[in-house]
Amino acid sequence: QICLSLVKLLFYLAHSPLGSIVLLDFQPRQFVMVDGNLKVTDMDDASIEELSCKEDNDCTLDFPTKSFPLKCSAAGKCEGINEKKNLFNAYRYFFTYLLPHSAPPALRPFLSDILNATGDLRYGINETLKAFEKVLHLYKSGLYLQKRPLHLKDYISLKGFRMAEGEDYKCWPSYSHLGCLLSVHSAEEAAAICNSQSQCQSFIVTQQRTWTGRPLASFQSSPTDLIPDANTVVYIKRSASSGERL
Repeated sequence: QICLSLVKLLFYLAHSPLGSIVLLDFQPRQFVMVDGNLKVTDMDDASIEELSCKEDNDCTLDFPTKSFPLKCSAAGKCEGINEKKNLFNAYRYFFTYLLPHSAPPALRPFLSDILNATGDLRYGINETLKAFEKVLHLYKSGLYLQKRPLHLKDYISLKGFRMAEGEDYKCWPSYSHLGCLLSVHSAEEAAAICNSQSQCQSFIVTQQRTWTGRPLASFQSSPTDLIPDANTVVYIKRSASSGERL
């Protein structure tokens, strides 16, 4: 969410009515999330000036660990230098820390491609935004889940119940520090996640939604302490239950 919002912001700066705007003091502290959107807190160090040049050799974009040769335009300006400066700073301050870690495994190669392409400045801001929107579509639609075995058949469903809230086993990246609360596309994906965790014996798909509209699923190590709830279904591993117990 943070990276996509940042890319949308940089897309606007690259195509602003004033021209391409560069953030000269590009640091994480310069940004804040407001209602799910990333905002710049200080525009004092923003500039629409692009580096003047006489030849291509005048247009090297330098960073502490990398340098990029750019073209000198017929107008005597280094082509795209403001856009590229913003994008590489987004890569080194945000993408490298946030992109590789919390996506479903099937989507990580797409994010790795974005990371590599922006790190080498092979993508401009237009291509970067398009790539992010593709990943978001796959994530929201559940298309990345195709051709997977069915796991929900390994579970017994109890309609009209939910599990008592309380501290349970932890997982990462959980939306709750008290237990294992993860974003899922469906109960089928939740079953696959539960099967992959040795501690998990049951789960529910809650009414809570993330910023993408996906529900949150709560995973627990024990299916005990069931509470009546007309709007919820508890899924319990068949191996963790028996006919007598239910």
